[in-house]
Amino acid sequence: QVQLVESGGGLVQAGGSLRLSCAASGTIFSINTMGWYRQAPGKQRELVAALARGGRTNYADSVKGRFTIARGNAKNTVYLQMNSLKPEDTAVYHCNAEVDMGYGASWHGWGQGTQVTVSS
Repeated sequence: QVQLVESGGGLVQAGGSLRLSCAASGTIFSINTMGWYRQAPGKQRELVAALARGGRTNYADSVKGRFTIARGNAKNTVYLQMNSLKPEDTAVYHCNAEVDMGYGASWHGWGQGTQVTVSS
């Protein structure tokens, strides 16, 4: 099995910055994709940013130029640097990963989420 543990959420004023981290552990041969989704109250979960194994990134239009997703220094980690935060960025942010466990097995799942609140 694979576990995803997120950290780094919190309360920040508009215009501020936060950095979220996600660490994957367990039976991991390689990670195909790792990314962040968010869900605000009353809204559907949406993609924020994703990083594929080859380095390709994908961002929601609403965060382009403000957020950056990248691999962390530790193995099997990814972080999301969020700058110029806006109140509409307030949501629970969930880490997501697609993992090759080896021997033909794969895993796709979510972390528990971390709250990001941006005050105006």
